[in-house]
Amino acid sequence: PSLLLMAAVVAAVALCRLGPGRRRGALLREFLSTFQICACTNELSLLAAAELPPPAALSLTYGLTVLHGLTLAGSAGNPCGTLQQAWAGAVRPRAAALRVGAQFAAAALARGFMQLVWSLGAAEAHAGEHWQRCGHPLQTTEAQAFFIELLFSAVFQLAVLRVDLIHPNLRVHFIALLITMLVYSGGNLTGAIFNPALAFSLHPYCFYDNFLSYSLVYWLAPSLGKFLKLLST
Repeated sequence: PSLLLMAAVVAAVALCRLGPGRRRGALLREFLSTFQICACTNELSLLAAAELPPPAALSLTYGLTVLHGLTLAGSAGNPCGTLQQAWAGAVRPRAAALRVGAQFAAAALARGFMQLVWSLGAAEAHAGEHWQRCGHPLQTTEAQAFFIELLFSAVFQLAVLRVDLIHPNLRVHFIALLITMLVYSGGNLTGAIFNPALAFSLHPYCFYDNFLSYSLVYWLAPSLGKFLKLLST
């Protein structure tokens, strides 16, 4: 059921992305892309916590990342990516602000949608109400978690900036493999999210309970990681 649910989300988003015109579509594409990433990752995280062994969870992480890369081309799906575009002058500040707002709105909607699906109890992993409270993704000190998310964001940004050097048919697989390796390296400490909208969708109750700590680790750290890499080039 979980795989069918994620496939249905991807198919629905693909259909919605066919419609918008170019000008209006940029904002809508960011909304839809972020919704797809957040909805699928919410389901994957629930599966990993409930029943999936680590190798299977990592394999699904790789597969979903490849799928996102193939179906969401041209969209950032990450507020850090949008801010980077604004910094480089590719997007006007007002447009960037609207896109970031759309990304966070999509993250909240994806969480609400998944909670509605989970409440139906269609799959064994959906049973219980543990997803209605903070799952405490931080399994280390706040300072270490901050630098892990900052480092992972910088490494990911470096890879994105150099991806043009890779054969077009291999780029999406390279990015997917990198993300899977980062999740394997730091997933047990911070979740290795390095996407503020995704973090808010995965752990909204943690932000409510301890806003300062989680915003520093999951919002400020990945944003700084992006900009530190840009400043060094």
